[in-house]
Formats: sequence, structure tokens, C-alpha cells
Amino acid sequence: MATAVIAGGGISGLATAIALTRAGWDVEVHEQAPQLSEVGAGLTLWPNALRALDHIGLGDRVRDVGLLAGSGGILDSRGNWLIRADTSLLDRKFGPAVALHRAELQAALIEAVPPGVLRTGTKITGVRLTGRGVVVTHSHGESPADLLVAADGHRSVVRSRFWPGTDPVYAGATAWRTVLDRPGRKLDVAGVFYGRGEEFGLVPLPKDQVYMFAAAAVPAGGRSPDGELTELHRRFDGWADPIPQLLGEAAPDKILRHDLTYLPKLESYVHGPVVLVGDAAHAMTPNMGQGACQALEDAVTLGAVARSGDLAGSLAHYDSLRLRRTQSIVTRSRQAGRIGLTTSAVVAAARDQVMKLVPASVMLRSVSQMYNWSPPGTSD
Repeated sequence: MATAVIAGGGISGLATAIALTRAGWDVEVHEQAPQLSEVGAGLTLWPNALRALDHIGLGDRVRDVGLLAGSGGILDSRGNWLIRADTSLLDRKFGPAVALHRAELQAALIEAVPPGVLRTGTKITGVRLTGRGVVVTHSHGESPADLLVAADGHRSVVRSRFWPGTDPVYAGATAWRTVLDRPGRKLDVAGVFYGRGEEFGLVPLPKDQVYMFAAAAVPAGGRSPDGELTELHRRFDGWADPIPQLLGEAAPDKILRHDLTYLPKLESYVHGPVVLVGDAAHAMTPNMGQGACQALEDAVTLGAVARSGDLAGSLAHYDSLRLRRTQSIVTRSRQAGRIGLTTSAVVAAARDQVMKLVPASVMLRSVSQMYNWSPPGTSD
């Protein structure tokens, strides 16, 4: 039986473990954290991600716990619609999307991983290539394998070993995020509010929760001296409802802040028996909502093409399927971020005027490449 070691127990690592085990591989997932903790963030899983989950038997499980994405779009800071998405058009053409807490997706993936595969509290300390694959050294010994999958995030230790000089690049903005519990209170607006050099997003989640996120074009590495919630109030209290109200409900110790980064283009996601998936391969800004979606696509694609008898050919096939597609989405995400976070008053005003004129058919065409995806070997 072919063997694989997966570095990292996040979304991409767990999904890859499921896909490879379903393809007949013997898999170990090494996660250095002692336990997989819940991150205070929401996700929208677009139709391409749900097709990936269908392929590994989890699509209905996620749809059952997710909230069908309703109408939304882009607004200005005063609450005027710039683009109002008709989600019925998207649903008819590609299938519905769902929103859910990241922890719900994580729980579904963990439940589907076979017993004994996920090994928490295990730090990978070294990797050496052999004539027959790799030997991974970790805090509990060594694991020889035919394949090493780097699913260890945008600052991947494995990538730095085999792809030196590929550190993430600051995208010019920092982001804040949190999840609010709002029992019995339904949020009647969803979307992203654009200002000048700032944006604020709202996504209703199941269980009467709301995912809030914000971003601002500021220097990297900053922290607010009087707390991140105070910083958000300072920036967004003058924006349209319900932003000030929701900020008033937020807990100061639940605000996460991180700089937005992206990964420069790599020439390949494969180095011998080592392959990159998820953020380790193509970390992107969140502007297209495709980070987790592309990680799921990676996992399913690798499981679909991996054949131990011709591993080199399988990995070359994976590269051909994933490299161009993911890097195109990385580029589009960066472009969307620059538009949404422009600090120029002239450009922001022009952006708002142009967006009001965009017909639904143009928006539909613009997302077709992302959403119209199916796992290898299947048809739409």
C-alpha cells in the first residue's frame, strides 16, 4: 500500500487525508498543535468547494450544518448598494453556496478522518529524500513514506525547505475578524461595505451567529495601543448600520488581527515526492472567498490523480491541473483587494460609480471560472 505523510492538520491537511485514504493510501497527518482549536472565523463555501466535499462524501454533511447564502453584494460606507447579487442566478447555474463557522467544517473533516490517522502534538523536525520517497523526522520518531504533502500553511516549513526564498508577501492591508452570538436576532444584510482604504464585511452564520471582518490599508505589523475593538470603533462607528451596533456587541478579547499576505507564484507545486496543497502552495488574500475552497479542490484533485505505480506522473498531472488555476485566483484576489482598499478618493469614487453599472450577467461571467469546477474524472 502506498504511504503518505501530511504536514499540517488544517482544512487542506484533513481533506487531503480523507481523499488519499479513499484512494487506498495509508496516511499519517502530523499536527504540531496539541489539539485542533476553534478559530473565530466564518467561511463561505462556494459551489466549487461543495463539489469537492461531495467527492469525499461530506457535501450533504456540510450543507446540513451550513446556512444557505442569501442575497448580498457590495455596499458603500453609507449603506448604498453598489452591486446587489442575485443569488438565484448563481444557484441555478452553479448550485448554492453555504456559510458556516470554520469550526463546523473542521469538525466534519475530523469525523471523516479514519482513526489513528491524525496525530496531534507532533512537530516535524526534518525531511530527507531517499531513492524510494521521503523520511520525515518528527517529535515522536521517523516516518518513511512514498509521498510528503505540505499542508502546513502560508509559512510552510516544508516549503521553505524545498522552495527556499518563497516567503509570503504583505498585501498592503491588515484584517480583523470575529464571530458574534446573536440569539433570536436575524441579520437582514450581508455583504462587504467599501470605504476609502477600509472595508467591512458581514456574513450571517447558522445558530444565530454573524461573522464580521474588516480590513484597512495600513503598514504591516501594527497593533492598536488601546485594543483592537477600540480601533474598529474608531474606524467604523461612522459607517452605516448595522456596523456600529454590531461592534457594540463584540467582545474585546474575541477580535483577531492579522496582516494579509499572499504567496508569490511558484513554478511548480511538486519537488520529487513532495507536493504542496492549500496555503502552503498558493496563500491568497480573502477578497474572492476562495482560500478554503481552493484547499478543498487541491485535496480532492490529489486524491483523484495519485497513483502509487506512477507517482511522478500523478504529481505532474496534479501540477498541470492546479498551478494555473490557483495562481489565477491568487491574482484576482489581490486585484479585488486593491480595488476595495484603494486610498485614492478619485479612484474610490470611480469604483463606486462603475460598480453601480455592472449588470448581473457580467458578474455571473466573472465568477464562472471559479465556480464551474468539478473533480477530475467527473462531469458537471
